[in-house]
Amino acid sequence: MTTVGFVCVQNAGRSQMATAFAERERDRRDLDWDIVTGGTLPADHVHEEVVDAMADVDIDLSDRTPREVSDEELESCVVVATMGCSTLSLDTGVDVRDWGLADPDGRSPDEVAAIRDEVERRVVALFDELDGTD
Repeated sequence: MTTVGFVCVQNAGRSQMATAFAERERDRRDLDWDIVTGGTLPADHVHEEVVDAMADVDIDLSDRTPREVSDEELESCVVVATMGCSTLSLDTGVDVRDWGLADPDGRSPDEVAAIRDEVERRVVALFDELDGTD
């Protein structure tokens, strides 16, 4: 089973967007993959500007809740993408990639849309790579 993970500190913005795009890619490609998401210090809710930006591309995050992610979950992944704010140190051979994305919290709708679009590009590229279609 291929498992990919998306992590940021609050699990309230970038990692939620990445997870939603990953779920869409998994479904589009008919893959039997697991997707793990979480944060090291999860927020109480997904940032409203993120919910709004994702709604603009017909993805509903309004029912999502940030959650803490465990080392065990992350160690099951072949790749873990951090969003530019995490300090993960997994010593298990997991491929950890820092995407270095700006935090959408408090940003304008145009700025959040640009972050969203970059997240989508990176998720699709990751799936292309892992699925052997790059």
